This record gives sequence, C-alpha cells and structure tokens, in this order.
Amino acid sequence: MLQEYGQMAADMIFGFIALFVLTKILGKTQLSQLTPFDFISAVVIGELVGNALFDDKAGIPEIGFVIILWGLLLYAVEFITQKFQGTRYFLDGKPSLMIHHGELIREEMKKNKLTFEEIQQLLREKDVFSIQEVEYGVLETDGKLSVLKKSAYQTPNKKDLNIAPQTVYLPFSLIEDGELLEDNLEEAGLTEQWLMTELKSQGFDHIEDVFYCEYSDGNTLLVQGFTKKSKRQKD
Repeated sequence: MLQEYGQMAADMIFGFIALFVLTKILGKTQLSQLTPFDFISAVVIGELVGNALFDDKAGIPEIGFVIILWGLLLYAVEFITQKFQGTRYFLDGKPSLMIHHGELIREEMKKNKLTFEEIQQLLREKDVFSIQEVEYGVLETDGKLSVLKKSAYQTPNKKDLNIAPQTVYLPFSLIEDGELLEDNLEEAGLTEQWLMTELKSQGFDHIEDVFYCEYSDGNTLLVQGFTKKSKRQKD
C-alpha cells in the first residue's frame, strides 16, 4: 500500500514539474487571452496526465512521453503560426466585426453562433448598455468584445479639455502584508532608511505594522495599516 502511494506521489511530482517546464518553454498566456485551441489543448493535456497518474501500467516514462509529445505538437503549431502568416487565421482564428456604425451584423453573429443576449452581456462587461452607443464592436479570438464608442459617448480626456498633459509614473509596491519588497525598493531608487523615516512620519514604527505601502514619484507615500474587520464595518 505504501509503495503504491509512493509511486503515485512520484508520478504526480514528476508530472507537476514537467508541466511547469512545458509552460515556461511555450511561453506565458493568460487565461483571459486563451484562444479556443489553447483552451482545448490545456484540457487535453490535463486529461492525458490525469489518466497516466491513475493507470497502474503508466509510470514516469509514460507521463514524460505524453507531456513531451504534446509539448512538441503545441510548439510546432506556434512555430508554424509565427513563420507562416497565412496559417494564423486558420489555426488561431481571426477577429470578427460584430457591430458597424451602431448596427449589428447578422451574418457575423450567425457565423460565431452568438445571440442578442450574449452580445448584450459582452457589451455590459464594457460598461455599455445600449448598442446605439457603439461605433464599432470587434469579437476577438479569445471571445472578448472590443468596443469603440461613438464620440458622443466617449469619456473626455485631457486633450479634449485643453489640459496640459502630465508625466505618468509607474507605482511601486514597497510593503505587502507586513513584508518589505526589497527588489521594488531598489528598483524605485529608494533606501530602507528613507522608507522608515516616511513611515514614522505617518505613525508607523515598524514595517510589520504596515499592511500595504505604495510609492509613486511625485505623490505622497500611500501607507495602509492593518485594519480590524469591526472597524471597517463601523466606518
């Protein structure tokens, strides 16, 4: 019995490491950006590894073979789509223009098997509650709808209001959950001594007392301490 559990643990650890390495080799793809083919590939490889783990006749060599073979197939597809542009639409699909000048394109809806309710849901995810507000709507390969609103419904920017643009700085998280992020502190060009001085000026004597701290050039240091749940509810 112990030998069986030990073998299962070894197979699972190997499968975990192999999938991790495969992900690093193939590159990063956020779940929200997965194409249908990417999604199916993830499901298939999970099923293959899962079946291999619980198959008495399958061990580490079989699991490794499955992962390597599937990884090579995925890598071949990625290589083909990057090398030969004409294959991208066939393998990855292409965006579809669903809304043109505020009007739905029925043919594209049928082709992509979308109903009015599904289009409306995708629009609401973009804070759009009426199709008449949309100039163009493009269904991306990952199933999301990109929306360009009509000018009357667009949010005015500084250029529209004749306000001089200002430099935008990337904020750095310096402390998270009472722990100092030394890499971010160094990248921001700051020292721990400077940080402690700023923290004390806001009533914090120790880094462990800070729940979250964010620094952005030109702005006041944002410091948030640990707040009890009862106090948050009261506030």
